[in-house]
Amino acid sequence: MRNRALMLLTVLALVLAACGDDSADETTTTGGDVGDTTTTEAAPDTTSADETTTTADDATGDPIRIGIITSTSGALQTYGQQYLDGLEAGLAYATDGSNAVDGRPVEFVISDDGGDPEAAISQATTLVGDGVNIIAGTVVSGVATQLASFAAENNILYVSGPAATDAITGVNANTFRSGRQSYQDVATAASLIEGDSGTVLVFAQDTEFGAGNVAAVDAVLGSQGYTVESLLVPASETEFTGFADQINQADPDLVFVAWAGETSGAMWQALNQQEVFDTAPVATGLGDMVTWPFYGEAATGISFLNHYFPGAPDNEVNDYLVENVEAPDLFTPDGFVAAQMIVQALTEGSADDVDSMIASLEGWTFDAPKGTQTVRASDHAMLQPMFTVSLVESGDAFEAELIDTLDSEATAPPEAE
Repeated sequence: MRNRALMLLTVLALVLAACGDDSADETTTTGGDVGDTTTTEAAPDTTSADETTTTADDATGDPIRIGIITSTSGALQTYGQQYLDGLEAGLAYATDGSNAVDGRPVEFVISDDGGDPEAAISQATTLVGDGVNIIAGTVVSGVATQLASFAAENNILYVSGPAATDAITGVNANTFRSGRQSYQDVATAASLIEGDSGTVLVFAQDTEFGAGNVAAVDAVLGSQGYTVESLLVPASETEFTGFADQINQADPDLVFVAWAGETSGAMWQALNQQEVFDTAPVATGLGDMVTWPFYGEAATGISFLNHYFPGAPDNEVNDYLVENVEAPDLFTPDGFVAAQMIVQALTEGSADDVDSMIASLEGWTFDAPKGTQTVRASDHAMLQPMFTVSLVESGDAFEAELIDTLDSEATAPPEAE
């Protein structure tokens, strides 16, 4: 295994910042720049201190309000913005540009959870009290698990966003996901590994997301004969030299990194400075574009697993996404797919009948930016293609190149009981 250099970064962790006042962070939009007070060119706008509403000119029915709870502040705010950019483009795509279903404008009511589960539940409670039957979003695994339970308790439809925790697959009938899950990341990484034994050290943040990755690595690689150990770092830690030394002392056959957020750069710098790459191959996934320089000199010699980069898929839906999002990135398709799912639920079901919306999504196969995807009926796992890629130098920067596409069945998680 030491002759194989590969990387896997699964890309969600609990952020550290708490959410501020809930009402001050709420925005309502239908197709404008999400999170501010701009609107689409054809749409009039009305603005108050706490809320912006935009509607489509050709939609005259009562608005359908969709709650969007995600991180627009804190360490993962860039992930939240990628999701929102995709959500806006996906709504336009799924409604042929009208941003409406059956003549009723779709309004996104956006709240910033700041990575705080308590804030997210408070926001969800307010939304349901206002008559909202659909909530989507969150980039944080700890928030997603709480919202999943909330959805079942209040009988609403919940479509999780980029949050990767395996725990929400099959958790209840009300919960779906628009992104991938940790098992699919690890299964993609397994396709790159040569050899059938050795010790894998999972280096991760000590969060629900980190623990989920330890479990996923154990489920995938542990079942293949690898010994799985872990080194979990407090989420508030900012100095990583000592942890890099612990990796060297452990002398594993493979280091599996599950990391995200604003400390990523310092973490990778520490691993490079302490020459961890000389100790063992490091497995991680290709994160969002801002992280690419942090991989250092090892970048061009590594095969990465990848959830999405704009050049990976080759289909008309991805062409639309790339043409209609200013800076498509790792989690843009998660927002795009969420909008497709919401429109499917509203079109084939009814906004006032949660059971009908659930039934409309179960077993649904559709064309998404990543390719053909299926909502598995039995447990609501999102079956989807995954990618392996490499980084190549382009002047002073890096560009991603596709190595291979794994079809949805190759990385499908086991069905939840």
